[in-house]
Amino acid sequence: MVNVDEYTGPDKQKLIGYLQSFITPQRYAKFLEVIKNRTRFLTIVLEDIYQSHNASAVLRTCDCFGIQDVHIIENRNKYEVNPDVALGSSKWLNLITHSGPENNTVKCLTNLKKNGYRIIAATPHHISFTPETLPLDQKTALLFGTELTGLTREALDMADDYIKIPMVGFTESLNISVSVAIFLQTLAHRARSGPNPWQLTEEEQNDILLSWLQQSINKPEMLIRNFNEKEIIRKTSDKKF
Repeated sequence: MVNVDEYTGPDKQKLIGYLQSFITPQRYAKFLEVIKNRTRFLTIVLEDIYQSHNASAVLRTCDCFGIQDVHIIENRNKYEVNPDVALGSSKWLNLITHSGPENNTVKCLTNLKKNGYRIIAATPHHISFTPETLPLDQKTALLFGTELTGLTREALDMADDYIKIPMVGFTESLNISVSVAIFLQTLAHRARSGPNPWQLTEEEQNDILLSWLQQSINKPEMLIRNFNEKEIIRKTSDKKF
């Protein structure tokens, strides 16, 4: 995709208007319907998930519940998307991968905290909140680890609080994709019903719309180049008068 960060304000709006003419009105209306329910008030963080079908199912769940950003921590395991499970959901999300040479868990969580997120670790082994009792008075990042070993010590130590799903059986944990779905079904509804601003800003919405448009049309690079050339001609002509 073309990096459109150079476009601001009216120019970005014009580019959106230009590109939307290359998709059906019905499809663009769907974009507008979905974008108004997207949120970054809640975000998901996945630490070293190695089973691609589970990783991909989480993406489907995030898309269904309107979660725009998914942070992927790669320390030992590379995160792989299974297209048969994800069913294209990954292209509608912002996947932020943390895969540098340093401890990516610390780097990711530190950065989230700097951006105002409260880190909530999903684990049954601590005194925890439930989806119904967790305070939602600030931006919240839900942190999940592997099914086999759970979250690392670094992740648990950096968490601000913990959350779990109350269970009454012999088994103490669920499949990660099921867990994410249970958490988000309650937390996303609570966030949208609460007093805090959960919706994307107009600028964030426009950036995402441009990303979705580029992924929905053929040869977006050529079309954007054509748009730029027309804009240069128009601005040059305007200066003459």
